[in-house]
Amino acid sequence: MMRLYRGAFIVWVVLRYGLDELFLTSFQKPWLHFIARLVSIGRSWDTPRGQRMRQALEDLGPIFVKFGQVISTRRDLLPLDIADELAKLQDRVPPFDSAIAVATIERALRKPLNEVFVSFDRIPIASASISQVHFAVIRDRQGREREVAVKVLRPGMLEVINKDLSLMRTMAGWLEGLSGDGKRLRPREVVAEFDKYLHDELDLVREASSAAQLRRNMEGLQLVLIPEMLWDYSTTEVLVMERMHGVPISQVERLRAAGVDIPKLARDGVTLFFTQVFRDGFFHADMHPGNIQVSLAPETFGRYISLDFGIVGTLTEVDKEYLAQNFVAFFRRDYKRVAELHIESGWVPSVTRVDELEAAVRAVCEPYFDRPLKEISLGLVLMRLFQTSRRFQVEIQPQLVLLQKTLLNIEGLGRELDPDLDLWSTAKPFLEQWMLQQVGPQKLMQQLKDQAPRYAKLLPQLPGLLQQYLQHDKNNSDALIKELLIEQKRTNQLLQALMYAFGGFVLGMLLMQLLVRIQLF
Repeated sequence: MMRLYRGAFIVWVVLRYGLDELFLTSFQKPWLHFIARLVSIGRSWDTPRGQRMRQALEDLGPIFVKFGQVISTRRDLLPLDIADELAKLQDRVPPFDSAIAVATIERALRKPLNEVFVSFDRIPIASASISQVHFAVIRDRQGREREVAVKVLRPGMLEVINKDLSLMRTMAGWLEGLSGDGKRLRPREVVAEFDKYLHDELDLVREASSAAQLRRNMEGLQLVLIPEMLWDYSTTEVLVMERMHGVPISQVERLRAAGVDIPKLARDGVTLFFTQVFRDGFFHADMHPGNIQVSLAPETFGRYISLDFGIVGTLTEVDKEYLAQNFVAFFRRDYKRVAELHIESGWVPSVTRVDELEAAVRAVCEPYFDRPLKEISLGLVLMRLFQTSRRFQVEIQPQLVLLQKTLLNIEGLGRELDPDLDLWSTAKPFLEQWMLQQVGPQKLMQQLKDQAPRYAKLLPQLPGLLQQYLQHDKNNSDALIKELLIEQKRTNQLLQALMYAFGGFVLGMLLMQLLVRIQLF
């Protein structure tokens, strides 16, 4: 019964804000349009559709707000006006009762609150759709008091999430069946992606492990502070971490008054992003201003402070290699190679014409190369490439969508700090070095070094493996030995030829030097 009520409420909100226009335009059923108008008498069409969608999601509650935040990153699927409006969604969620938070902590840690913390602030410092945060003080194993932040999951979230996700899947199926536009938006795929992100965020141990990995990766960079995770006090429902002291990065005037070099802060943000993405292949994928502070402590003055690690992005070596080759091709304006890479990777159908895809990529990228570098938005280029990809049925990779979303966040934040920020010139030296490592001799040497232990273990086993194989297949052993001998002979001949050629080259160089000296004398 509750599910039926919830479903009816969702439909009413959709109609109340006129969102049926997004998927009924190509569904020619006059009676359905009439019912939609009748049910939602009094609705206003004055506000833009993106704003109405944002307001509808806010009315539907925290899970739908989170859903809007996730789909706002899918600019490859959404019209720009809707994606831009959904990007404004914030977790405006009132905190839950602190008594419930205390009960959750005591159940998760299996101790009374006063045995865990020296002090605990029952008024939360922050509240979001999934969790809320309290400040506290603990006594560590060395007997020292430490300030900490305690993140507690909202009670009953799993049940609420599963119910709303079930309704979302049903609605996504309806949407796909109602119109061609619905199929193009691939709503079931989007809901599945949201399901993954949301369930990942419900496991605070997973978030803590991501934070710990980022903290290790960033050691020695001297650009960012990441809180230490206190594993003795952390479970899937409760996460205790080092408390960070900083100024929100959105308070630019306060930072400037404190003496922070704002243009340098903007450049450091770009360096930080590219280091996480291209050096480590592991990046903080939720770097909006609410999750970033700046330290004013003397020993760490001007460094970033990263918070909230519920969403992280990863890139495999294959992803990095693909991106490296694409960047090389872009910098060389080799759009044909970009098109070929898309086809070779299987991201577009094999029947796609290279010349058509090449022309489309050129139309997106070429106008930017004739502008001053500071007027070029790398995030905008990527966004328009994703839009162009619809026409060619490009299979969008989730990890690259996160990458593009994070790049847009960083670029927007950087330009807020310094309107003259030149993203490309700041990133270019780093990218050039990274590309050299990915496709140059350094990459080859690193791969050989990484595989050396494996080869060292395998080589002594080769004679035994060869003997086992020959004994297993006696009928073919003589033929195999003959083939091996023939190949060995060919190899020896090739080596001899190379040695003779090298010797002749050296001898020729010596003779040339001798002739030059004779002529000089």
